Amino acid sequence: MSSSQRVVGWRKLAGATWRAPMDPQFFGALDVDAAELLSYAERLRDHCGVHVTMTHLVGRAVAHGLTEVPALRQRLARGRQHPRESTDVFFIVSAGGGELTGGKIAAADTKSAVDIASELTSRCATISAGDDDGFGRTKRMLAVVPAPLLRPAIRLGAWLTSDCNMDLPRLGLPRQAFGSAMITSVGMWAVSSAYSPLAAYYRVPVLVLVGSVEARPAVRGGLVVVRPMVTLTATFDHRYVDGLQAAQFAAAVREYCAHPSAFEPPLPTSAE
Repeated sequence: MSSSQRVVGWRKLAGATWRAPMDPQFFGALDVDAAELLSYAERLRDHCGVHVTMTHLVGRAVAHGLTEVPALRQRLARGRQHPRESTDVFFIVSAGGGELTGGKIAAADTKSAVDIASELTSRCATISAGDDDGFGRTKRMLAVVPAPLLRPAIRLGAWLTSDCNMDLPRLGLPRQAFGSAMITSVGMWAVSSAYSPLAAYYRVPVLVLVGSVEARPAVRGGLVVVRPMVTLTATFDHRYVDGLQAAQFAAAVREYCAHPSAFEPPLPTSAE
């Protein structure tokens, strides 16, 4: 068999196997020097007594990126884009025992990293105590839906709360449940980088994953030095943004990560 026949055979098989691409997602990775983030998190813990993590700070950086790129602060409904009422960030977190849950921080662009960390800590404590009426109610509602009806139920819920902008808390369906962006950490499992898909019901333009902080070689002043580095990976929905806007978002996130204290309230002078 000639090489041309082999190629034709493979293309015939491939054409029968896969459909034309319809997925609007695209991906990106950003390597960030984590030295300033680590130092600032330690200073916040010392001054404020709040356990601020890398994920909290990157979440705050994502909120900054959303304010800098208005195209990401949109929601899609009936084929049109509509401005969001506020810049909310949804954090996927561990509630203990290996269970993953989450919480939306409303108006994250107006809150400090300490505010975000405190709110998420309180939310996780509530969930662990079994008193969560938000995301926990959603999961309980979905648990009783028969498997054949689960997909249409999820799509209906997303359409009502996101496309129609309805708030249905008694059904465990809050308005705009996942906010303007989502963020989670894979670093807590010692994973340096990973990507995650955007589920159809998320209705967000970007999902950011925070990797583990690792000592890696980096070039500084023409010299190769060892620096604490963290990789941030992002999944974008191409219906909201293009490559240029994704690059602008990445630049704004990098800007915050390089100098987090410049975007946060001053630390108490009495504690210095």
